[in-house]
Amino acid sequence: MIFNLKTQENDDRPIYITGNFNSWNPKDPKFRLWKKEPQHSTIEINDSLLPDIIEYKFTKGGWENVELDEYANITPNRRIEKSRQNSEDVVTKWRYNWGPFKKELYPIAEIISEEFYIPQLDRHRKVWALLPHDYYSTEKSYPVLYLQDAQNLFNEGSAYGNWEIDKKLSVLSEYGRGDVIVVAIEHGSEDRIKEYIFDNDSVANGSEGKKYIRFITDTLKPYVDAHYRTKKDRDNTGIGGSSLGGLISIYSGFLYPEVYSKLLIFSPSLWIEPNNNFPMMNFRVPFKTKIYLYGGEKEGSKMVNRINVFEQYLKLWEKKNLFDFEFKTNINPDGEHKEFYWSQEFPRAIEWLFYNNTENPVEVTPHQD
Repeated sequence: MIFNLKTQENDDRPIYITGNFNSWNPKDPKFRLWKKEPQHSTIEINDSLLPDIIEYKFTKGGWENVELDEYANITPNRRIEKSRQNSEDVVTKWRYNWGPFKKELYPIAEIISEEFYIPQLDRHRKVWALLPHDYYSTEKSYPVLYLQDAQNLFNEGSAYGNWEIDKKLSVLSEYGRGDVIVVAIEHGSEDRIKEYIFDNDSVANGSEGKKYIRFITDTLKPYVDAHYRTKKDRDNTGIGGSSLGGLISIYSGFLYPEVYSKLLIFSPSLWIEPNNNFPMMNFRVPFKTKIYLYGGEKEGSKMVNRINVFEQYLKLWEKKNLFDFEFKTNINPDGEHKEFYWSQEFPRAIEWLFYNNTENPVEVTPHQD
């Protein structure tokens, strides 16, 4: 079967077709179109690879760069019968790094406190809540994700850039996947390393990670649950972060599995625990825990290897009936240790942790007219 595509934008990024014939892989080299003319591309796919009813979309190499309609809205999956043998399609616009973003779907950013008191550490911290855009016009309750390093999550002006989670949550809202409250805790500047190191004075003299974890779990979470419409149970509570923030989030999930069922772990600083000797508790009934692991091959020679070793430890602990894990590991061959790459991964992690029980990402969930 031959698929013909005409585009209306000058865009040199390669085009791929994806669908129910290649597990919805948005960047499968076997399904890259070739350009016949500047705005006309095509591909011929062997009929033996195609189902009788074909569902498909076009991408520029990823779901963050998928096709849109002329108004920059989500398009439904295309459908065609294989017996047709030819398709003639048109794409007028493309996403570019998840954009464009619809401001009317941006989350509501509230400051919970400019100086939230941390009794475990006897200091104060700025804490934010990002609420779904329609939070105040509904009566719904929402799952909660606690994230570290709020300075680098959504506000402009960070020295290292930011994850743009406000923009990414607006994209998720387009797909009906934005009903999550994100509680963002600012790091402690000069105290950041001490607070994010669990118990390793060789790395941070006077490490305070145990107390910091207790602050989020024993002090902050009860406050959030009392002041916002949250789903308080562990199945609807997650924690996460990147780098050292990812590391302390691992400890949080392992020490309090009765509180957190979802861990968002980006580029964790596993070099601090080279033997992955995380504290574990032998529970009579293992808790089901979902872990989203991400790392970039350009973050340093040991990042990916340490993530793979950590994954093996998860499997080992699972065999010993210490935990019941479900984990997804995504390694980006182009990924660096930067906010830009964590930003790209954030929507995939949220969707998998909170919404999706399958491998299909939000962009390929069939959309109803």
